Amino acid sequence: MFVLLSVSIAPALALFSYFYLRNQMATEPRRTLFHTFLYGAILTFPILFLQYVIKEEQVFPNIIVQDVFFSGVVEEFFKWFILMIAIYHHIEFDDPYDGVLYGVSISLGFATVENILYMLSFGVDTAFMRALMPVSSHALFGVVMGYYLGRAKFSKEDLSIQCRILALFAPLILHIIYNFIFTIEGKWTYIMIPFMLFLWWFALRKVKIAHQHLVQMLFAEKKI
Repeated sequence: MFVLLSVSIAPALALFSYFYLRNQMATEPRRTLFHTFLYGAILTFPILFLQYVIKEEQVFPNIIVQDVFFSGVVEEFFKWFILMIAIYHHIEFDDPYDGVLYGVSISLGFATVENILYMLSFGVDTAFMRALMPVSSHALFGVVMGYYLGRAKFSKEDLSIQCRILALFAPLILHIIYNFIFTIEGKWTYIMIPFMLFLWWFALRKVKIAHQHLVQMLFAEKKI
């Protein structure tokens, strides 16, 4: 059991450490980040229950609608919703890069619990592929969501509204595409590899821009 838990948690810990250590300009309160991680972890259970009920009751007769569209929408919507009500107006959300960290935290909280439950069912043999795709993809969706929330927080009202909408729909669309690739029988691996490379490039570009916004903000404060 200890080995299974360690293998399940390790990818999320490694990914979070990577994004956390990239922020060399300011140190985000670890308690708030841990709380955000817990929000994501707790969120896993109602989402999985809802997905189970939808599947058992056959609400959507089309499997693509159920496993691709509905799954992506529910997961990203609730992560965005929790960030908006619990974190967005928090006093410790005080720079653009914070959005990235909070987005990663809630996504990895969800991904970690999902990973533990999956490995309890299918064993540690799936650990490597789980780390490469589901866990890392959740983290990258969180980066994108958090980036736009960070922009929204520190932008004028018109742009802020647009960024809050993008914070929901950008990761949601990426998640739906990710889910859809798995439905392509026999060829999904050939499509998933370039998609994951694109996802890493896209997310890391957002990380770089968020860091630049933080530097500009700190420089402006020093000038004042």
